[in-house]
Amino acid sequence: MGNDIIKVSRNTENAPKSSFATQSVAFSHYNNISAQLPINPRTGEIAGNTIAEQAKQCLNNLRAIVEGIDQSMNDVIKITIYIKNISDIDALDEVYTSVFQNYFPTRTIMAVDALPMDGALIQMDAVISNGVGTHPQQPTALKKVVKNTQNAPISKVSAQTVAFSHYNNISAQLPIDPKSDKIVIGGVKKQAEQCLKNIKAILQSIDVPFDDIVKTTIFLKNPSDIDAVNEVYSSFFPDSAIARTAAYVPARTVVIASGLPMDALIQIDAVISHGDGTPPQAVADRHGIVIRANNTQDAPKNTFSTQTVAFSHYNHISGQLPLEPKTDKMIAGGIKEQVNQSLKNIKAIVESIDHVMDDVVKVNIQLKNIKDIDVLNEVFTTFFKSDLPARTIIGVSALPMNALVQIDAVVSNGEGTPP
Repeated sequence: MGNDIIKVSRNTENAPKSSFATQSVAFSHYNNISAQLPINPRTGEIAGNTIAEQAKQCLNNLRAIVEGIDQSMNDVIKITIYIKNISDIDALDEVYTSVFQNYFPTRTIMAVDALPMDGALIQMDAVISNGVGTHPQQPTALKKVVKNTQNAPISKVSAQTVAFSHYNNISAQLPIDPKSDKIVIGGVKKQAEQCLKNIKAILQSIDVPFDDIVKTTIFLKNPSDIDAVNEVYSSFFPDSAIARTAAYVPARTVVIASGLPMDALIQIDAVISHGDGTPPQAVADRHGIVIRANNTQDAPKNTFSTQTVAFSHYNHISGQLPLEPKTDKMIAGGIKEQVNQSLKNIKAIVESIDHVMDDVVKVNIQLKNIKDIDVLNEVFTTFFKSDLPARTIIGVSALPMNALVQIDAVVSNGEGTPP
């Protein structure tokens, strides 16, 4: 990584600390916040037994971290919420809307099989705008740009798209027909198509090509639906002649959810490159900043995703299963060997683009058995020499290829992408 821009890792005493993650990791114009459980930082215990009490504590913890770095909750660009029971959404939203009133960030919400602490009903992570940038960038009055279009479903608790600096973040799109505001019928293929049509409509409304997507996350109710989803997915990517020539597809992670809003079978969110930037950055040719996609033979390849997609000052790494790249088969052994292989794959990808693991700013981990977290942590810390990245861990009921773990990452990119 180039030495021009410096990663800033910070913790506050006013939110729960972890020996295996940093609360906030800033790089360039974004901060990445670790998942916050509903833990009272003074007692170390879960705060309350209801979703309302626990949601309030998660938001208080996020606020403490954000304010600890001299920012405000109005600087939140995106929140991802993991809950045990999808039926708790209404009670959650009552608390949520008391914190976000004049402005709603983009949002993704799903029910998970398990969370990292017994008794937890919810956890939340976040991405925060960082107008001051990190050293040696000078503070600048970059503005958030929040937009909605009638051509995609409009939510009362989230914006469709929030742009800041050179990225747009899109709220998870459910398979809702925006005209009827109802879930489309016809099975997972129809639903996957509607999710992608909604994302495309949002991008068209802000004059951004579909192939400017750098990362997608697909949340599936049924793991057996992945082949049908891939069939639809490959009809949307690549979208343009330029992308087809380059065979470009974004980075991607597939997550199995135990429940989704409105009893949907699928939802999809996306991170979008934004060459124009947000005011007062000068409007430039949208292709003036180049998406740089890369695969290496030293990590597993996938027809439906690129291993790493860089844009501006970030790299986005696809979800890595514990596959041996030479055989494309699952590594032998248990959770320890599988965690090690998944991280080795990430390391190989990171090193193939002339970076190191300490350039990682955020890690997302899915575990088949949440009780494997202690073994995970034992392996995890051996891959980092300096400050640990921000981190989110969830328990899922299934993973592709019956794996025990899957890991994706966001990596700082000090040299940026051309020009």
